[in-house]
Amino acid sequence: MRVAPARPRGGPVLVLLHDSLGSVALWRDFPERLAEATGLEVLAYDRRGHGASDPFGPARTIRYMHEEAATFARVLEALDVEDAVLFGHSDGGSIALLAAAHHPRRIRGVISEAAHVFVDERTLEGVRAAQRAVAEGDLLARIAKHHGPKAEALAAAWTGTWLAPWYRGWNVEEDLRRIRCPVLVVQGEEDEYGTDAQVHAIARGVSGPARELLLPGLRHTPHREAPELVLRAVAEFVGA
Repeated sequence: MRVAPARPRGGPVLVLLHDSLGSVALWRDFPERLAEATGLEVLAYDRRGHGASDPFGPARTIRYMHEEAATFARVLEALDVEDAVLFGHSDGGSIALLAAAHHPRRIRGVISEAAHVFVDERTLEGVRAAQRAVAEGDLLARIAKHHGPKAEALAAAWTGTWLAPWYRGWNVEEDLRRIRCPVLVVQGEEDEYGTDAQVHAIARGVSGPARELLLPGLRHTPHREAPELVLRAVAEFVGA
């Protein structure tokens, strides 16, 4: 999906990378509002296994986010996006950071929202609660509204990866030092999937300029909980 602003001002394309259960549709009206707030074109796509994309391929490994970052670089190339600022939410934020670290040529900045760079106990608590909601509640049915027959595999891939013993050692803090573009690190102070240690690790780990934006009273999805606040922060970051 590509959204052109009503009053374009020229500049980079803002590329949205969705979360672990996300899709283009789940951004709702945020792409349109982002284009309006910044005057920039906004691009969003479904990663494999999500939304309207193909079903998952091979089983995930501990490097699956690195692999997604490499795929993302190919997406930019295929779509002729030469100049991008990335806005990644949750897993999408981690992938955006890894893309800037290892595939930086087309990337001039990153906004990471509720991203992770290591496994912490609050993340595991949140994923366990979601796993119970899949098994005992209506979460799977809600996921299926946006992912259709891929919903069960998507939920299993998300919870199964984060809760797997082999994933406990996942940590990409060493990768951060390769990032030289500006980074805005956004997280709700009440995020149920991560502590502020994630924010501090990202901000101190990158080699380029970084700003922390910890938002009081907000949880894991600030762009949905307080869109005007997030839109202002992004517009300021891109110089709109």
